[in-house]
Amino acid sequence: MPRRISAQELVALTGTDRFPHVVDVRRESVFRGSGKRIAGAVRRDHLKTAEWLPDFADGRRIVVYCIHGHNVSELATARLAAEGADVAMLEGGMEAYEEAGGVMVTRDGPGVDVTAGPSVWVTRERPKIDRIACPWLIRRFIDPFAVFHFVAAEWVKDVAEEIGGIPYDIKDVHYSHRGAECTFDTLISEFGLADPALLHLARIVRGADTASLELEPQAAGLLAISLGLSAIEADDLAQLEKGMVIYDALYGWCRHATQETHNWPVKAV
Repeated sequence: MPRRISAQELVALTGTDRFPHVVDVRRESVFRGSGKRIAGAVRRDHLKTAEWLPDFADGRRIVVYCIHGHNVSELATARLAAEGADVAMLEGGMEAYEEAGGVMVTRDGPGVDVTAGPSVWVTRERPKIDRIACPWLIRRFIDPFAVFHFVAAEWVKDVAEEIGGIPYDIKDVHYSHRGAECTFDTLISEFGLADPALLHLARIVRGADTASLELEPQAAGLLAISLGLSAIEADDLAQLEKGMVIYDALYGWCRHATQETHNWPVKAV
């Protein structure tokens, strides 16, 4: 396969399960000084590819980027290819991706460090809406390696503290409801995600999660689907995996299909 991918090609995969492993290989000083990264990317050292390559051994393609797509990502690509990886470098680097309308994380919220291991999140068991929507948002845009635990409500904080995890969607924690907004909104704000389609999806999630169905016509449908999925799936982690497909589809609709209609009968061609 070609060892280059255009910014437009990568943008088209955003928010889907076909998004590759995207690795920010900018020098550490540049990464730390920037304050932003491509959404869904993690940061690794371009000179230590052999050390971190095993973490990406799930068959998905690896895309590396630096600022402009010059020597740093070229070197990382060459080293990864020599080690047998399916790898491509992002043409034009992060700047080209941002100019193409790609979604950016413009700040990292407390508890998440994409230069280290996966973030670990803890919330209440038997999720319905926010507790499925948030993991989707985190895995697709914030930390693709994030791990989620669902426990009894009264033990969320204790479990999170003991394992060094991040409690979410319960009272009196950093990532939770704020005023009329739900935890999904809070995450978008905390990580500086300004994508219009994501903000549209946030209104649908908020409407379904806070019984404000008037916010968006699709909120009632999301509420029904979420309650139904919870009713037929007893395993919370299995429910999360099935729910990922629902939010992939909703985000796809917000990006590409809000003006599309569906009528019956179909007109003859």
